[in-house]
Amino acid sequence: MSLVFLLAIPFAGGIVAWVAARWSAAACRWVALASAVAGLGLAVGLWAQHYHMWGAAVPSRSIYVEPVPFFSELDVPWIPQAGIRLHLAADGLSLVMLMLTFVIVAVAVLASWRGVRRRAGLFHFMLLWAAASLAGVFMAFDLFLFYFFFELMLIPFFLLVVLWGHEGRRRAAIKFFIYTQAGGLLMLISIVGLYFIHGRQTGTYTFDYLQLVNSGISGWTGRLLMLGFFAAFAVKLPAVPLHGWLPDAHSQANTAGSVLLAGLLIKVGAYGFLRFLIPLFPQAASDIRYIAMGLGVAGILYGAVMAFSQTDLKRMVAYTSVSHMGFVLLGVFAWNQIALQGVILQIVCHAFSTGGLFILAGVLEERLGTRDIGGMGGLWARLSTLGGFGMFLVMAALGLPGLGNFVAESLILLGTFSVSRPAAIVGSLGLIVSTIYALWLVQRVFHGPGGESKPGTPARLAPREILMFVVAIVVLLWLGLYPQTLIRTTDAATGSLLRTAPAMQSPEPGSSATEAQP
Repeated sequence: MSLVFLLAIPFAGGIVAWVAARWSAAACRWVALASAVAGLGLAVGLWAQHYHMWGAAVPSRSIYVEPVPFFSELDVPWIPQAGIRLHLAADGLSLVMLMLTFVIVAVAVLASWRGVRRRAGLFHFMLLWAAASLAGVFMAFDLFLFYFFFELMLIPFFLLVVLWGHEGRRRAAIKFFIYTQAGGLLMLISIVGLYFIHGRQTGTYTFDYLQLVNSGISGWTGRLLMLGFFAAFAVKLPAVPLHGWLPDAHSQANTAGSVLLAGLLIKVGAYGFLRFLIPLFPQAASDIRYIAMGLGVAGILYGAVMAFSQTDLKRMVAYTSVSHMGFVLLGVFAWNQIALQGVILQIVCHAFSTGGLFILAGVLEERLGTRDIGGMGGLWARLSTLGGFGMFLVMAALGLPGLGNFVAESLILLGTFSVSRPAAIVGSLGLIVSTIYALWLVQRVFHGPGGESKPGTPARLAPREILMFVVAIVVLLWLGLYPQTLIRTTDAATGSLLRTAPAMQSPEPGSSATEAQP
């Protein structure tokens, strides 16, 4: 029942927070924070209960011939006439995503502590609704249930932008809705197609992932069904050229909304590629492997170059997300153990480094009244503590050795090298460009000319703001110095995923297959 509680706690906490706001805005904030912390505690407890088993022999459920390392599972009929089940489960990958969800939601609550005064109860209800929907996405092993949660989370994210965003929020929210809804509808068509094709082949009509993963659909049918999933996940990631909604949504959302978008929403795309697209359509995914890796490389370079050309701090950070998620797409389609370990590390580390940069942008906007990089400068002398935090987060984003992002991107490039050397070499150029825009950002914001002559002294950081930065720093240092914590947790899950797609198995470095690839 722990999986049910992981859904029930944020849903119930959101309702209580909404009701509590009638008496006190502070009360709804505390309820929301307590709900996020309670969900995190439950997820961490489930993880710690089995940590000694990670990487060793684990309880498993058979996928015909391959094991799935579930440590907790709930599988009961929901709509049996249609083959729909309430199938929730958690393996190492799911638990990592669940813990990340509740940490980021708790940080989002802290980030909006003073900034959201209008409709505070509804705002915190939306935050926790988003948390519950995301938890459902990461635990669902029935495709109908997965799609239900996948679409359910669209509502709170849309409302967080349109109700509490900045002046251009309506246009940004509508653009976000159109992109994500179009991708979701294409995935729904593919899910229904997979359901009927599998039913005709086997006589069993079901949405259960563990049965559909063995359907073996290939040829043009498999490619068309796979493209529906690809569109939905590529929009969420986002992959170039389906990234158009991201810069607008990030720049118009408030700080908490930006943290959720960067830390969680775009990770749903990465999770979908790992959990669903390649295991369900291994042959079709193999057919487009080098196209997808090319899109990943394009995203790495395009996002980095566009980030360098921005003057709005939040738009700049948004384009860095496009670049970093390009590494994720590259690593997913490299599809070997090293690359997938890097992908999972990148998912977590990007959430804290980029989420921290959005918090930095929000703190600066609150004190300076602008996000324009040209209107900043010389802040190191006036806000040295904030400058130190900003320097650390920027160094993490550019991949400084010793921090989690460096390990993640190094593993991705190393895993990619055994599949396509040109993709790995060109992708590594993104690290050079990211160094340029990161150092340019620090220079313009904290060391630019004229800062000392600007009137007034910005307020010092509050303990709440310091706590948010410290959480990000601790996680990035921990995963940079000891990434085995995360690797060991997800090792059995990634191994199981690799076995579901033998058609995607990477050639060994130096083999003729590797040399022949473009």
